[in-house]
Amino acid sequence: MTKITLIGGPTALIDIDGFTVVTDPTFDAPGEYPIPGGVLVKQSGPAIAASDLPGLDAIVLSHSHHPDNLDTSGAALLPSAANVLGTSMAADQFSLVTALEPWQSVSLTGANGKDVTITAVPARHGPVGCEEITGIVTGFVIESAGAGTVYISGDNAALELVDEIAARFPNVSVAVLFTGAARVGLFDNAPLTLTAEMAVEAAKKLSGASIFPVHSEGWAHFSEDRKLLVSAFEAAGIADRLLLVDPGESATVA
Repeated sequence: MTKITLIGGPTALIDIDGFTVVTDPTFDAPGEYPIPGGVLVKQSGPAIAASDLPGLDAIVLSHSHHPDNLDTSGAALLPSAANVLGTSMAADQFSLVTALEPWQSVSLTGANGKDVTITAVPARHGPVGCEEITGIVTGFVIESAGAGTVYISGDNAALELVDEIAARFPNVSVAVLFTGAARVGLFDNAPLTLTAEMAVEAAKKLSGASIFPVHSEGWAHFSEDRKLLVSAFEAAGIADRLLLVDPGESATVA
């Protein structure tokens, strides 16, 4: 069984057959967060305080260089996890991060004795050629003998990479998609994460997966809300695959 709790923004608590994972921890209060050339505005805080989390077997970082994916309180949480996985850029920033290159895997044992395999999968934080500006990001696939396969997209806006992931992992049971069509004016204001229509296409490529959307509320630069996402999935006739919860609430997949 997999249970996913939405904390807010890109942050979710995932319990995979008792193995606990947090994605991109953001636990700071609302406010303005400077970035090179501008500022990101956080509109709502986390639905669950970091102090109320259970023991964490792993934190997975799509990247650590943007405050809407790792903030000050999120960084303070890193030492509490048994494992922290991320990119080489994240490992340069935080010595406790284990860097994984695309398609590199690590086997981990949770506090409950259950084993999982976590594989870093490619992601691109914007249009082709964006990496010099937006930096290196990653997604993850978590495989559990007792709870199936979970795909975490990270800040990915490249559907062709979802094709590659689906080909290598054809039995994804849950996809945690970073949606919201983040836009900050770069690249002619191109989306830096999945738009609603792109999320529909990603869901079609991951044909057997339930879809748990994150990264669609809580920040002003998330340009598309969950209402638009739901409308796109309804238009495509696959709204029944969405796992929709409010921040602080959970969805369970057997």
